[in-house]
Amino acid sequence: MADRVRVGVIGTGAISGAYLGMAKNFPLVEIAACADLNPDAARAKAAEFQIPKACSVDELMADRSIEIVLNLTVPKAHVPVALRAVEAGKHTYCEKPLGINRDEGRKLLDAAATKKLRVGCAPDTFLGAGIQTARKLIDDGEIGRPIAFTAFMMGRGHEHWHPSPEFYYEKGGGPMFDMGPYYLTALLNLLGPVKRVTGFTSMSRPTRTIVHKDKEGKPGSKYGKQINVETADHYVGSMEFAAGAVGTIIQSFAMRAAEYDRAQPIQIFGTDGAIKVPDPNQFDGKVFLCRYNETKDEHVEVPHAFPTGYGRSVGLADMAAAIRANRPHRCSAEQAFAVLDLMQAFDDSSATRRAIEPGMRYERPAPWRSGAGFGELD
Repeated sequence: MADRVRVGVIGTGAISGAYLGMAKNFPLVEIAACADLNPDAARAKAAEFQIPKACSVDELMADRSIEIVLNLTVPKAHVPVALRAVEAGKHTYCEKPLGINRDEGRKLLDAAATKKLRVGCAPDTFLGAGIQTARKLIDDGEIGRPIAFTAFMMGRGHEHWHPSPEFYYEKGGGPMFDMGPYYLTALLNLLGPVKRVTGFTSMSRPTRTIVHKDKEGKPGSKYGKQINVETADHYVGSMEFAAGAVGTIIQSFAMRAAEYDRAQPIQIFGTDGAIKVPDPNQFDGKVFLCRYNETKDEHVEVPHAFPTGYGRSVGLADMAAAIRANRPHRCSAEQAFAVLDLMQAFDDSSATRRAIEPGMRYERPAPWRSGAGFGELD
């Protein structure tokens, strides 16, 4: 096995456990240190996951043995922390979104290119068996030429379940910048580059009240706190893909009743069939194929064509493997910037009342190799 890639984690909040738990499945990845603005949180996470060092951000950045900084901070800190990592001569892998606007995203890409360093970015859920199997069906021509799609995420907002949801309603938050990366990344991988988009946005409520309760039903420490909403909480958009498919995306924190509809969130319709794509916020959901017939359409569940069991950190592990093999990594900065560009385009379209054309060329990353086993990061 190639030399292990030492990783330092910055940010030990709610999402860090998912990363650290899954990272143990990839021998190439060594979580060497963790840091947080709250030293107690860093020490607790180090103890929980047997990480050898809990330290300050400055100490982590100064550690020359660390090759990748795993940046799990809040969205408005993604680019500032990533820029510090690049300046320190380290590759960086960020939680989504890449940044809160195109300008800072471009600044990060330019800085990394100058230093000849890599930037990776979540989500990596498209590397799960669900999206990868759906992509194979499309690439193999099982539904003919894709002509339409729907992509819906509709709920009432995170103040109902998250103990500290304020950042979801700051600039760089909202349903499009929070959940949009999952849906847009999946759509780009399934359908390729986008030609143009139009968008409509609205704010249903200018304030939100935190009503989170713990597992025992006790009010959280911020229960009753009011949040001033800084971003739209409801997005409706149309997307035209370069290959011809045209469809609708909805990302909303304003629709309570929709939470009780557990229908598949993405559907792709083609000339010869259709696919129900599993939740792009998960890795291994079920895939359903509808084949069109003259008398009665046939609906079947399609077995996964790729390994199941992946979780957050597979994108990080793929990036580590790509560094050692000197090949492109799949959760690339270019893909993350394409998603960021699209998310801002919906806001721009709503503000200017015109269609927006993406400003960056996009190429789909390579799918998993057919027949590869779990952890074989080709």
